Amino acid sequence: MRREEPWNLRLFPESANADARRLVWARSLRAIGDGYVSVLLPAYLILLGYHSVDVGVLTTATLAGSAALVLLSGRMVARWGHRRPLLAASALMIATGLGFAGIHDFWPLLVVAFVGTMNPSSGDVSLFLPLEQSLLSRSVDATDRTALFARYSVAGSVMGAIGTLLAATPTILTGRLGVSPIVAIEAMFVLYAAIGSGAAALYWDLSDRRRSVPEVIRPLGPSRGIVYRLIALFMVDAFGGGFLVQTIMALWLLESFHLPVVTTATIFFWTNLLAAASYLAAVPLARRFGLINTMVFTHLPSSLCLIAIPFISNLSVVIAFLLVRSLLSQMDVPTRTSYVMAVVTPEERPAVASFTTAPRSLVAAISPAIAGYLITLSSFAWPLLIGGGLKIAYDLTLLAMFRHVRPPEEHNLNRSRFSARGGGSR
Repeated sequence: MRREEPWNLRLFPESANADARRLVWARSLRAIGDGYVSVLLPAYLILLGYHSVDVGVLTTATLAGSAALVLLSGRMVARWGHRRPLLAASALMIATGLGFAGIHDFWPLLVVAFVGTMNPSSGDVSLFLPLEQSLLSRSVDATDRTALFARYSVAGSVMGAIGTLLAATPTILTGRLGVSPIVAIEAMFVLYAAIGSGAAALYWDLSDRRRSVPEVIRPLGPSRGIVYRLIALFMVDAFGGGFLVQTIMALWLLESFHLPVVTTATIFFWTNLLAAASYLAAVPLARRFGLINTMVFTHLPSSLCLIAIPFISNLSVVIAFLLVRSLLSQMDVPTRTSYVMAVVTPEERPAVASFTTAPRSLVAAISPAIAGYLITLSSFAWPLLIGGGLKIAYDLTLLAMFRHVRPPEEHNLNRSRFSARGGGSR
């Protein structure tokens, strides 16, 4: 009988296997690097003499490059399984950290941003995401799938919050050791490379079915229609979200309120912690109200908070709205992933993971450059107003189109409720 590690018993659903545990721990480790990099990146580029537009363009390059790699993830899984592509992505993460630490010129930095794994968001938008999602979906029973994706998201959010606090490290090094701010931030990029090495160590022991019998992976078959409709909606959501990635939000706070990096990092620490709470709340809400209802009716009020912020000049109130938004905005992340994986066939899941992630990354890559330009024009938070408005349009359309398309487990749930009300006694 397989021995269960003591630390697995409460952190993971009962049906989660060893691959699921390794993927969640790897996501946790990578999130630390993503957390502080997304805050330090705009500050670093400003120290190097670049402007808001340059920050936006580099952010766009990171998202566009990630989207290009994500498009290939389904083919990678079909040919090599999950383990080797994840190890290759870890090597790319190491190279990205070293590249940002050693290069100051704009065009070489742009190339590193495009081909690398730098993540300007508090969430994950890189090649790691579809590879991990497709493996996670087959590493747990269907009844525990949403719970596992919620834990995966919580791990990323909590550790990302801790990572944002590390953005204060350069300030500490500068004050106590007399290190220049640029050198101190470069040291953090070297740490980012070291985190990539740690992730590779966790991926090393993943099971790899491609070593024996080839996996049956369909590009897109019976689920093509619903996937294409979901992709179209996800692109609207992602385009709006591109105006709100953590690097752009940090840039807006730095430019509009002249906040020090330490204060900005503290704000994002709390927003990420609240996002983690929202991930956990998503599971019981989804079981009670369904995946689509949970996605829409938690997302709408968070978007209303966003479109209110541009009309508020008091920093304390702005921070309060950001915190409320974070408490609500991420409940749709594990529920969305679980929903997509539930309404397609198991053989299509690797392809669907890449097909739904890549278009999101592609359109999200456009928004930061626009947002950077808007920030140079005015301190008015146009990126928040535009991003929030697009997300509201997405929510309402998603509800109208998919409220009657339920995953298999919700059909069983609805029958149970009907019986409990006495409907089955007739």
